[in-house]
Amino acid sequence: MSVVARQTPYPVGALPVAMTVVTLAGVVKFHSPMAYEAFQGPTELIYHDPERAYQGYTMFTPSRGRNTYLIDMNGEVVHTWPIPASWRDPEIRENARLLDDGMLARSETVADGSTPGTYQLVDWDGAVVWEYVSGREDLSGHHDFRFIRNPKLGQRTLIYSATRETPHEKILALGADPAFRESYDSRPDGLVEVDMDGNVVWEWNISDHVVQDFDPNLPGHGVVSEHPGKLDINFGPGVSGNWIHMNGWDFNEVLDHVAINNSRMSEFYVVDHGATFVPGDPQRSRELAASDAGDFIYRWGNPCVSDTGECPSMTAEGFTTSNGHQQVFFSHDIQWIDDGDFGALDGPVPGEGHFLIFNNGARQPGPTFSSVIEIDPYDGPMENGIYVPAAVAGYEPMPVGGGMSRQTQNVSRQVVWRFHGVSPNSFYSPYISGAQRLPNGNTLVCSGAHGHIFEVTPEGNVVWEYINPVGDRLENDRGIYRTMTDRAGEEFNSIFKCQRYAPDYPGLNGKDLTPRGKITEYFSEAVELKP
Repeated sequence: MSVVARQTPYPVGALPVAMTVVTLAGVVKFHSPMAYEAFQGPTELIYHDPERAYQGYTMFTPSRGRNTYLIDMNGEVVHTWPIPASWRDPEIRENARLLDDGMLARSETVADGSTPGTYQLVDWDGAVVWEYVSGREDLSGHHDFRFIRNPKLGQRTLIYSATRETPHEKILALGADPAFRESYDSRPDGLVEVDMDGNVVWEWNISDHVVQDFDPNLPGHGVVSEHPGKLDINFGPGVSGNWIHMNGWDFNEVLDHVAINNSRMSEFYVVDHGATFVPGDPQRSRELAASDAGDFIYRWGNPCVSDTGECPSMTAEGFTTSNGHQQVFFSHDIQWIDDGDFGALDGPVPGEGHFLIFNNGARQPGPTFSSVIEIDPYDGPMENGIYVPAAVAGYEPMPVGGGMSRQTQNVSRQVVWRFHGVSPNSFYSPYISGAQRLPNGNTLVCSGAHGHIFEVTPEGNVVWEYINPVGDRLENDRGIYRTMTDRAGEEFNSIFKCQRYAPDYPGLNGKDLTPRGKITEYFSEAVELKP
């Protein structure tokens, strides 16, 4: 594997300075041989180095399965939560998290937000103790959600990503160029926050934060590069469908900020939740969130969208490519590095306060590969909340990629760590996926499309590796396989995200964590998937 590190982002003594693999001077070291290819191989635990791996429990919910699983470091099941039988749509992306009170938080949504989302809290035995259905006619839940501690309320709330049905005429009124599309009927994204009584207490929508240079007589007119806090509604071919497809977002309780991923345009934004939230006044909160106070206070990933950086390019033959100043291509799982949801890890966590993002790499010119990137966006400590614009921080040419895919790109000086395989087929996921920083400095990576979970050290050594054995639903039957082949395709054993929990996590206190065998042993119907 190879790692790009611009500086040691960790406190002195936390990790050795020798973690730097690709420096500003271009020194390159590879820490393992080239990856191999295979058409079939074993599922479940592939490798475990107990001396270097962070010991804990890993949770994942197969997109095509019927359970949420909690496994130990040996790949053995310690607990399962059955998914309701009514949740059967194969497009559902179930995502579950264990809260500090032992409740499992889970959701049923579809990727395009075309149906209401269902959000539940479930006890250890699988009983539903709380449920919220986003049943508004104009709004549908999709993809990610989180239970947070709202600093101003001092209590738990639910925030979920949602899409809003918006007609053609309203999009034109925002300054969309009618020459681009015959119909602008679309579903722009946003966030909705509800309290535990199901009351909406805050709401943010991307359509309230746009700039356009098409019609000076319409709202939001201006020079795109002079309004980095707003989205260019006419970027590329103009907005359509699920505008930014908010496939991931995160909340920073210290700053009271929200980070939002825009997979459509390959960038993420930070919005000041605290500055737009008024306790006890949902209407005023909505108004503030829709005003300039709800504009982006930081954006990163693709300056081409805001006319503040060079766009990607390639020759017709594809022999010469340039990523310009674009840093990620079809990204997922933007997050602040911290000790996990409700303290899932026994921190402190190296790199705390930095951003971590999964770069799928599915839409980049030139060789295709995925990577995980850590970003330090601040002027001073994170707690001050002072972000440095990416254009001000600047870029520097650096070699990235591995093997035949190795090339020079303009890498943001805010990137402090990057991991990708020496060979592109080491891990690649064209969609979904995520990552999590662990207290020992390692990073847990979920290469979602292929159900591939692994833990990698700062130096790029894989110390734990696991393949999800739960496959596709065939006529609503569960499929569990000891051997996976390339017949499985991209979605067969996919996982939206995964999480690692510390052994002493409060949500696990007093719970029976007796190993019950591997998934293929725990369920007797496990079979071989023949090539």
